[in-house]
Amino acid sequence: MEIRQERADDYNTVFQVITEAFSHAEHSDGNEQELVTLLRASSSFIPELSLVAMEDGKIVGHILFTRITIREYVELALAPLSVLPAYQRRGIGLALIREGHRIAKQLGYDYSVVLGSPTYYPRAGYLPASLYGIEAPFEVQNEYFMAFKLQDDAPQVKGLVKYDSAFGID
Repeated sequence: MEIRQERADDYNTVFQVITEAFSHAEHSDGNEQELVTLLRASSSFIPELSLVAMEDGKIVGHILFTRITIREYVELALAPLSVLPAYQRRGIGLALIREGHRIAKQLGYDYSVVLGSPTYYPRAGYLPASLYGIEAPFEVQNEYFMAFKLQDDAPQVKGLVKYDSAFGID
């Protein structure tokens, strides 16, 4: 498996990967692929943090981290993570997360937040965001809104997350 930065000529394939990956997801609003399209056009987009996983020359997974703010701090949101159903449960998603974290750390970000499965994301080191004083801007059970501390010396960023308007969260 190879992980590399997404390119513009990957967009159509990634759209299909996201659509397939979420077609039978337990928690999905069905617009994850459109969200990625909107985020690519936003000021929150970070090209270095839009990654694809390749197997045998085929894109089988994608991950996107975009800018959020928590008070005056600029941090990251992981959304979405997509792996084609036939390639799931093989470590591709976790490999994408690890590579995204590695790059995010190099770029100087301190935290990544995710709204997702409390059985999956802790395998990548995510903990309830409340442990860091990070609050979701919507109602959610504590265990579903998580954060990962990217830097050992990260400051305390306590506060409410502000997502890009593409997320449709006021």
